Amino acid sequence: MSAQDDARLALACLDLTSLNDGDDAAAIDALCARAVTRWGPVAAVCVWPRFVAQARAALPREIAVAAVANFPSGALDAELALADARSIVAAGGDEVDLVLPWRAMLDGRHAEAAQLVAQVREACAGRRLKLIIESGELPTPAAIRQACAIGLDVGVDFLKTSTGKTAHGVSHEAARLMLQAIADHPRGAAVGFKASGGIRSVADAAGYIAMVRDQLGPAALTAARLRFGASALLGDIERVLSGDAPDSEVPGSAY
Repeated sequence: MSAQDDARLALACLDLTSLNDGDDAAAIDALCARAVTRWGPVAAVCVWPRFVAQARAALPREIAVAAVANFPSGALDAELALADARSIVAAGGDEVDLVLPWRAMLDGRHAEAAQLVAQVREACAGRRLKLIIESGELPTPAAIRQACAIGLDVGVDFLKTSTGKTAHGVSHEAARLMLQAIADHPRGAAVGFKASGGIRSVADAAGYIAMVRDQLGPAALTAARLRFGASALLGDIERVLSGDAPDSEVPGSAY
């Protein structure tokens, strides 16, 4: 694939994201205004739960509205996670990005972590559920595989690498393990992969596009199975597609 092909695919699979502490209504309006480009729309806009209704009203129906639950802490707090998920659904959100209680899982509380995910899965039935496993903070391949298994067994629709709020975001090593877990699972053909946490350029995205194609097949290269969670990536996509400059890193949020 050429850089322009990668840029077009990254655009179609982009969850254009703003999860800053200082986000306000004006910031969300600006985010939504960027979501429809002259090359086409992004897949989704991802915001805090309190902005779901605003984003849904501002966007065309073809662009999904995603919001985060249990974010960014990933606490073992079912009440918080369920409140977030239910508020997203009630406000018209299409997708829920849930942080796995990964610290609890690492402490041996696997069943409790899985139960929280299962409760949220039930609370947002009919919506796309993406499970953020915070892969950069999981110390071993076995821990990454265990986190993936929780989501896959419970019935999530996507496995997502990172919140973008810790010191370690997405990595090729973690992505390979996550994609292999998807490919090997009985539900794998219905599960997608979302890379987030440090993807700033089309060149960054291209590496993950190639990995998804290799491990899940060319049919997985659609927004139904592949997403990129980012804010800075859109600027580089637009530069590549306009032919103004080669793909390059741009300033902005690491998410």
